Amino acid sequence: MNEPTAYGRPAGHETAAVQVHTPTPVVPAPLMPTQPGTIPAVASVVLPDGRVVTGYAIEHTQPAPLAAKPAVSRAAVNVALGGVGFLAVCGGLLMLTTFIAALTALVTQLVILAAVVFGGWIAVQVFSASGHRGGTTVNIRKAVIKRNRFYN
Repeated sequence: MNEPTAYGRPAGHETAAVQVHTPTPVVPAPLMPTQPGTIPAVASVVLPDGRVVTGYAIEHTQPAPLAAKPAVSRAAVNVALGGVGFLAVCGGLLMLTTFIAALTALVTQLVILAAVVFGGWIAVQVFSASGHRGGTTVNIRKAVIKRNRFYN
């Protein structure tokens, strides 16, 4: 059987040796004038598994600075807050006026309803043909005659 090696793999499965190749930078053509130091240095990085990655370092571009916001004056803030407050007061007064008008209409309708109900109760009492119910009945003709002292 294959005995495991120090790396935990069975014997006979060794990996090949890693060869590091360092690329040579390309020199620009003589027709293209360049300033010294424009060619970046070649960087190599050794990964944890032993592989080597070689390449050019890339500089991160810095974002453009944000434009400074202009300062807002206290007077402008006060005017804006005053306008908001004024609109809130106007809206509240409009709602209060509407509420008072609705409450007045409700009270008026309740008074009319009470008058109709009470008037209907009186009408039923006056025009009922149920006869005497134990109340006092007045004969108007005899009362008038007695008042004027015309006796029978």
